[in-house]
Amino acid sequence: MTKAEESVPGGARAGGALVTGTLLVVLSAACFGANSILTVIATRAGVPLVAVLFWRYGLAAPMLAAVALLSGRRRLALPPGRLLPLLLVGGGGQALLIFLALSALDWVSAATMGFLFYTYPVWVAVFAVVRGSEPFDRLRALALALSFAGIVLMVGAPGTAALRPAGVALALGAAVVYALYIPLIGRLQSGIDPATASTYVVLAASAIFGAAGLATGRFRLALPPQGWGAVVALALVSTTLGFIAFLKGLSALGPVRTAIISTVEPFWIAVLGALVLSQPMTLATLGGGALIAAAVVLLQRAPAG
Repeated sequence: MTKAEESVPGGARAGGALVTGTLLVVLSAACFGANSILTVIATRAGVPLVAVLFWRYGLAAPMLAAVALLSGRRRLALPPGRLLPLLLVGGGGQALLIFLALSALDWVSAATMGFLFYTYPVWVAVFAVVRGSEPFDRLRALALALSFAGIVLMVGAPGTAALRPAGVALALGAAVVYALYIPLIGRLQSGIDPATASTYVVLAASAIFGAAGLATGRFRLALPPQGWGAVVALALVSTTLGFIAFLKGLSALGPVRTAIISTVEPFWIAVLGALVLSQPMTLATLGGGALIAAAVVLLQRAPAG
């Protein structure tokens, strides 16, 4: 350690890591928020959803591998016993999460599915408390309540019409899977360069969707130009950049903070929807975004857990 480093108080270093981790998670949420918009563009161009997902992950794998290799030191090499868990749990978890969330849309509206899915920070916090892996103090509880209220305000609570149990189960299942996935992928990629870990995760997800496309007859090699543009953007922004930022932020913040901060994603979706798809930006969206921003700021005051 240099004298300059010794002169920096530990709290200042921890605070800097907290801010950096927060910015990385916010960046990942913005990248993931572009996912639905770009997917709509691709499917409107006539590309089947399973083909969109295959090409998204398939193109992202070499991008992530290139990032890992450019960083040197044989970054694609994994510690013993880590490859199979990353492929099965990482890639399989990604595929399962997306399958559940998209399947729910066959039974409930997008607003209802969004409301149910974005309960996942609650599940993350509950699982962390049960495992005793992270403290859940008053500041975290207040931040969670603010972010949840912001999501309700933006997305809207489920309507008065009767909800179909299958759709509710699938959407909540996606939320629970994501809540379990966040700490699991955090442990699996511990000590591994984020680009390296992401390479194997997205490679497995691409293989799963490729197999699904072949099995259902919806696999496509030839895409229209607009479809290619959206798919390349999905691979570069919503997958490569998003995964690296998310995993680096997760390693700095832990699952609970990461999950709560990630709830800025619906706000990014609304902003991009207004800019790209000309969807209205309502006062409810702005108010919900403000509540989520307040939760993120509040988390900066919570002690690291």
